[in-house]
Amino acid sequence: MEARRLCMLVFVLFALAFENVVHGQGTRVGFYSTTCPRAESIVRSTVQSHVKSDPTLAPGLLRMHFHDCFVQGCDGSVLISGDGTERTALANLGLRGYEVIDDAKTKLEAACPGVVSCADIVALAARDSVVLSGGLSWQVPTGRRDGRVSQASDVNNLPAPFDSVDVQEQKFADKGLNTQDLVTLVGAHTIGTTACQFFSNRLYNFTANGPDSSVDPSFLPQLRALCPQNSGATNRVALDTGSQSKFDTSYFTNLKNGRGILQSDQALWSDASTKTFVQRYLGLRGLLGLTFNVEFGKSMVKMSNIGVKTGADGEIRKICSAVN
Repeated sequence: MEARRLCMLVFVLFALAFENVVHGQGTRVGFYSTTCPRAESIVRSTVQSHVKSDPTLAPGLLRMHFHDCFVQGCDGSVLISGDGTERTALANLGLRGYEVIDDAKTKLEAACPGVVSCADIVALAARDSVVLSGGLSWQVPTGRRDGRVSQASDVNNLPAPFDSVDVQEQKFADKGLNTQDLVTLVGAHTIGTTACQFFSNRLYNFTANGPDSSVDPSFLPQLRALCPQNSGATNRVALDTGSQSKFDTSYFTNLKNGRGILQSDQALWSDASTKTFVQRYLGLRGLLGLTFNVEFGKSMVKMSNIGVKTGADGEIRKICSAVN
C-alpha cells in the first residue's frame, strides 16, 4: 500500500511538472530549446548587427527592458503602438531600439512562427546589449507571454531622475527588489546618455546658494558648457563620464567623486543604505567586495521575472507593436 501511494505521489509530481513545461508556468532557462532552438542566437545576431551600426542602441535596449518590467510586468506592453499606449507616456518618449526588436521578431517568425514572445526578445536583447558593451553574460530565463494591455496612464511608477533614495527604494521594493538590486540595476547607467533637462537644475540655482553642493566643483564648468543655463535642454550628456560605452564600474567611481549626473544617481553615494553597496562594488573600506558584473546578471534575472505572464495568460504576438 505504501509503495502504491509513493507511486501515485511520483505520478502526480510528474504530471504537475509536465503541465508546467507544457503551459509555461514560470520562466526557465532554455524554454525554447526544442520549440525554437535558434531563438537566442537569432536575437543575439540581430542585436549585434544593429549595435555595430549604432552603438547607442545598446543602452537603449537595456533601458527598454527596465521600462517594460516596471509597468504591467515584463510582458512587452511597452512595444505596443497607438494612441494612449505606454509608448506615448512622457517617461517613454525617449526609448530607443524598437526597430531592433521588430527585426528580431520578423526573423523569429520566419524560423519558428508563433513561438517566441516579444517580451522574451526584449529580455534577451537587454542581456546581449550588455555583453556587446563589455559586460558579462548571464542565462536569461524565458517563457514569458505578451500582454494585451498598454496604457500611458499606468506609467507612473518608473524611477525618476529627481527621486530621493527613499522613493527609489520604495519603487523597487514594490517590484520585489531590494536595496542591493536598486544600486546594481541603476548601475546600468554605466552606459548611455541623458538629456540636460533631467539634471541641469543641479548646475545653477539648485539652492539659494547656487548649484547642488554634491556636484564636484571642478566638474561644474564641464557640465555647464554642455548644458547652458536656460538652453540646450535636449543636449545629451554621458551618464558615466569618460566611459559611456563600456559596461564597467567607473559609474560608481564617478559617484564617489561627486560626478554622478542625475540627482537620483548621486544620492546613492550620500545615503548610507545605498552607499554601502557602491563602496562594495569599488572594494572600499575593507568591506566584502561584490563583483558588479556578476551581481548585475543576478539582479536582472530578478527584475525580468516581475509580473510575467505565462501559460494561458497573455499571447504570442505576431507583430510586437500590436496585439493579435
